[in-house]
Amino acid sequence: MLFADLAATSAAVRDTRSRKRKAELLGAALRQLDLAEVEPGVAYLSGELRQRRTGVGWAALRELPAPAVEPSLEVGDVDGALERIAALSGAGSQAARREAITALFARATAAEQALLRALISGEVRQGALAGVMADAVAAATGLPRAAVDRATMLRGDARAVAEVALREGEAGLGQFRLEVGRPLGPMLASPSASLEEAMERVGEGVVDWKLDGARIQVHRDGDDVAVYSRSLDDLTARLPEVVAAARALPARRVVLDGEAIALRADGRPEPFQVTSSRIASGAPGIVPVLFDVLHLDGEDLLDAPLARRAEALDAAAPEALRVPRVVTGDPAAAQAHFDAALAAGHEGVVVKALDAPYAAGRRGAGWLKVKPRHTLDLVILAAEWGHGRRQGWLSNLHLGARAVDGDGFVMLGKTFKGLTDAMLAWQTERLQELAVEQRGITVHVRPELVVEIAFDGVQTSPRYPGGVALRFARVLRYREDKTAAEADDLAAVLALAP
Repeated sequence: MLFADLAATSAAVRDTRSRKRKAELLGAALRQLDLAEVEPGVAYLSGELRQRRTGVGWAALRELPAPAVEPSLEVGDVDGALERIAALSGAGSQAARREAITALFARATAAEQALLRALISGEVRQGALAGVMADAVAAATGLPRAAVDRATMLRGDARAVAEVALREGEAGLGQFRLEVGRPLGPMLASPSASLEEAMERVGEGVVDWKLDGARIQVHRDGDDVAVYSRSLDDLTARLPEVVAAARALPARRVVLDGEAIALRADGRPEPFQVTSSRIASGAPGIVPVLFDVLHLDGEDLLDAPLARRAEALDAAAPEALRVPRVVTGDPAAAQAHFDAALAAGHEGVVVKALDAPYAAGRRGAGWLKVKPRHTLDLVILAAEWGHGRRQGWLSNLHLGARAVDGDGFVMLGKTFKGLTDAMLAWQTERLQELAVEQRGITVHVRPELVVEIAFDGVQTSPRYPGGVALRFARVLRYREDKTAAEADDLAAVLALAP
């Protein structure tokens, strides 16, 4: 397959907003790959290189040769060149690497150069997410989407699954099994508007406290313990207390799901920043809190209902390591548990269906998260031009609260979440009317437009002058009925800080 055809596909995927169309384009490209091209081709269409490191930095990409007029590179040519570049080391390797990069780019057309540069620098922006790639693989191979999803769940790597599906078909996908020691995609909770709504949808179910920690997956096989993050990164060396707790369990072979969290002496949680900082540095003071089990001493539990997995968790871990939980169909009992979670400093609850299997790597109706919603009326200070499907629209909003003394505004962060296409179109027109200056992609505006922002909490942040930032800020609506003078001030924000 010509690399130019793959570059054209990547550009077309980037420029369409339709998930269905993205999958169609990717599926058509996948069908064109020869077997030898499958691994690099799937990687490129996923926005990645097959080689984890090439040693090529920005400096080597600043001065490149003029693009070729006609395409001649094939996918295999590109992969072979990058493999040789990645293998260079020792004296003279930097010069050899630059020479090899120049030779590769000299053979590439302008479109191919653009994709190569983006792949090497890790800045491919085409929206080919794992779910879209799964759609594409199903379309390219004719395999059931459910089979692709399950294999991706068990392997934890959509790219690897795509390669096997294209080479070996459904029989190849059948090789993927839950393996103790190999992380799999975590099951995710869908948001619910209220506890009442969640209870109505689930009926009698499990109500777990929702902790503000870092998601972990703990694998133990005898004395060997591995701890993985939500994104399947290996955190074992950074979490010695979690490893010790896993080794002390009665189970010898187990896969557990939970949170790693820093707790104060009184049992209340530290701010999330403290937890994340300790994990990043490997500092002590991180404990596990477990809420699910996927394998226990020879029994795979992925397809078992939560009721069975809850029994297994009780057997696998002591109460001190398990999340506070009630099983109830009574809204009043659920509300009491919710209130207790908030009183203890946690985020809320997750309501879980007793008959739900573990839908790894996906959000669904089996788990519903409920949190109190904080909102603030803030002022837009600037906005950034979007890229990909938001190209041509002002998207990323710079949010500000009124200064406490009433003089000016204090920036609290940025958000592009919660915006519908209609809102994007409207705000692009309105913000250009308020524009006073543009620096690069950022358009600074008169601080007049008020927007209602929902967020999950306030955290300290040295990046912003107020010393705080909003966690998971998202746009609810514009408040044209309010003036900037009626927006919330920094004191109202600080009052919500832990």
